Formats: sequence, structure tokens, C-alpha cells
Amino acid sequence: MTIWNLKIAGADFYHIINWFFIYSFLGWAWESTYVSVKQKRLVNRGFVTGPVCTIYGCGAVAVYLILKPISGNLPLLFLGGILVPTVLEYLTAVLMETIFHTSWWDYSKNRFNFQGRICLGASLGWGIFTVALFYVLHPFVEWIVSLYSAAAGKILVCAAGALYIADFCISFANAMQIGKRLRSMDEVMDSIYEFVQSSKLYESVEELRGRLASYPLSEYGAELRKRLEARVDAVIAFTSELTPEEQGSRREAWRAQIEEYLGAAQSRYEQLKSHRNIFIRRAMNAYPNMKSRAQALKERAARRLDKRDED
Repeated sequence: MTIWNLKIAGADFYHIINWFFIYSFLGWAWESTYVSVKQKRLVNRGFVTGPVCTIYGCGAVAVYLILKPISGNLPLLFLGGILVPTVLEYLTAVLMETIFHTSWWDYSKNRFNFQGRICLGASLGWGIFTVALFYVLHPFVEWIVSLYSAAAGKILVCAAGALYIADFCISFANAMQIGKRLRSMDEVMDSIYEFVQSSKLYESVEELRGRLASYPLSEYGAELRKRLEARVDAVIAFTSELTPEEQGSRREAWRAQIEEYLGAAQSRYEQLKSHRNIFIRRAMNAYPNMKSRAQALKERAARRLDKRDED
């Protein structure tokens, strides 16, 4: 008995590994197309650089093997399709955050989410996808596998596996660097928080994080400049002992200080965000909302506080 004939949940390893690569490619095609259209630019999604999304390959194969015994019961299949992929998505998020100290996706802004890692809308989508997998996708994938001989399939799988392992190792090492880079970017943002907090423009750093967490950095900087300059004008307006010339001079000096500080911080932030390593640049462009785990936890806590205050 060879490894190709090894049975797992009633399916042999040869077919399982073929299904994995086909589903990974189909997942990459879907994810990259959807995000490219949404962002109006070409995006190569996925953890690795090659045209595969590992989570789709693992998820589709796992769902098929686990839920195959109940595939004839449509309501039960739908419920299983909600549960199994949701658990896999949650565990994947926790694993990636633990290993890389990085949050690759965040559902905190979605209703009925749990820890920002999973949400009801996505889970319902997984249920629909699971039904489609059994009735449409998997017959199509099995048809693709039947188009080539087992000998050719083994060669293709070995070649694809070797390339994938090399790509995965490179992507793993770069993901570790991304985690360090994001933490350095957090330090820059924390310095901005402290600078703004010293102006007493916000009551607390937590309020500042919650109010401005959704701003892109360019808009973030513009918003802070606007608020800080308004604060400067308000402070100077109450200093009646100053002459108009002195007020104007102080206003310009404070504004120059604000511009110098925020400009330097923004420059440092953009320098950290950009990278000559094409693999890191590809990953950060593919996941522009990627953030450090620490930052994701802070933002989730800030949103919980805002929601509690609204209630």
C-alpha cells in the first residue's frame, strides 16, 4: 500500500491532494477577482505568492470529508456548512495571530461578530457555499481530476507540492517580518496618539483610537491637523494679553510644530509600509487592512466601549 492509496474518511490520498490544489486555485481565482473588482486594481490574494489560497483548499476538502455522511440531508448539510467552516475560520485566525502576531482580517465592523474573527454574515455565506460545493463544485472538481491519468496526476501533484512548499516557506518567513513591521508602525501611531493627547483634544487615548481608527493615514493626518489647528486658534483666542501680531506669530509657530511632527511621523509610517521585498509588498497590498494583533485588540476594545456608551 502506497501513500497514494491511503484512505482518509473514505477517500484516497491521491484524490484528496488533487482536490486540495484545485480548490486552492479556484479559491484564489474567486478571492482575487472579487477583491480586484471591489478595489478597482489587480490584487493577488492569499498567504502564499502563487495562485492558490490555502484556506480555501483546506476548508473545502475538510468540509467535504466531514459532511459527506449527511450530504443527502439538505437542511442538516446547510447547518453543518455553517458550523464547520466557521470553526475552521476562527481557528485559522487565532493560529495566524498567535504565530505572526498579525490580524489578517477583522469582522469587528460587521454585526453579530465574535472577537472580530468570525461573523454571522460570513457564516451564512459558508453554509450556502457548502451546499454549492456538494451539488455543483465537487462534481466539477472530480471531473477535472478524471481528465488526466493517475500517473500524470501524481507528477503534477509532486511538482505543485514542491513549488507550494518553497513558496510557503518564503511566505512564512516574510509574514514574520510583516508582524515586526506592523508593530513598528504601531509605535509610530502611538507616538501620534501621545502627541495629540497632550493637546487635550480628546478626553483619552482610547477615545482617540476609537474615533480615528477607521481613517486611512492620509485622511487621518488631515483630520488631526484640522482639529489641532482649531484647538490652537481656540487657545490663542483666550490669550487677550497678546497683541494681534503676537497671536499670529504664536499661531504660525504652533502650526509649524504640528506640521513638522505629523509630517515626520507620516513619512516614517509610509517608509515602514513600503518595502523593497516584493513578497512582503505583495502581501501588504493584498491585505491593506492587515494590522498587528495588539492593534486589532485595541480597536476591538475601543469599539466595545463606543457601543457600550451608545447603549
